Amino acid sequence: PGNYACHAARLGGEVYMVSGVGAGERGTAALEVLKGQGVKDELVQRLENYPTGIVTVEVDEGGKPTFEIGEDAAWDHWEWNQAIEEKVRQADAVCYGTLGQRGQKPREGIRKAMEVAKEDGIMRVHDVNLRPPFFDDAVIRDSLGLCSVYKLSDDELERVCQACGIPLSDDPFESLRAILEKYALEVLVMTKGAEGAVLLTSDFTYEQPGVKATIVDTVGAGDSFTAALTLGLLRKDPFPDILRHACEVAAQVCSHAGAVPA
Repeated sequence: PGNYACHAARLGGEVYMVSGVGAGERGTAALEVLKGQGVKDELVQRLENYPTGIVTVEVDEGGKPTFEIGEDAAWDHWEWNQAIEEKVRQADAVCYGTLGQRGQKPREGIRKAMEVAKEDGIMRVHDVNLRPPFFDDAVIRDSLGLCSVYKLSDDELERVCQACGIPLSDDPFESLRAILEKYALEVLVMTKGAEGAVLLTSDFTYEQPGVKATIVDTVGAGDSFTAALTLGLLRKDPFPDILRHACEVAAQVCSHAGAVPA
């Protein structure tokens, strides 16, 4: 979510982060990073009893990352409050992931946020980020039921279909169409790494070829893609333009080291 927030702000959005950090120097440093990228941090809660979350990332020769995610972090314990509800009601879109629901209180808060957003007709974007062992079938299904825009990767399609009781077809478009229809999604997007991405609505299907890039590090590419997707949808850009721009943004991130290149 932090990567997404930073990219959305860099792309011109007014972005508010909802999370938790510890009270120490690491938490202060995390907030400084957000503010330095233009992200509003007043909804990030400082929690004295929990450490600021950390993730160790190792990148292989092809630029593909593996993650070791610290447990019981401050972001597992933020709580829903009136200030968050007020900001959600003012939003044009809200975005949430799977990993961020690891803790019970954040899971409840995300559900309340989506209920408020749905009630007010606000776009609800879910970016699947399956990080074993921090998800189960219920989280996958419940998250699908809360959103209006759904983004996943081709690596995640089989697991999502399994959780939702949808047969995995030899033609991925059939499986994607089944997800779209079962959960009454407005937009469904699947990224395919170097091969580009596909976008589906109830009456539209578009496939964007991959954008050439020198792969240095793919960390943050999916988050940047989702940020560009969100802003394109809010601007009501044509779907082919949205998908092409999102792929271009992600390719640019892949060509630099780090999730949010300087």
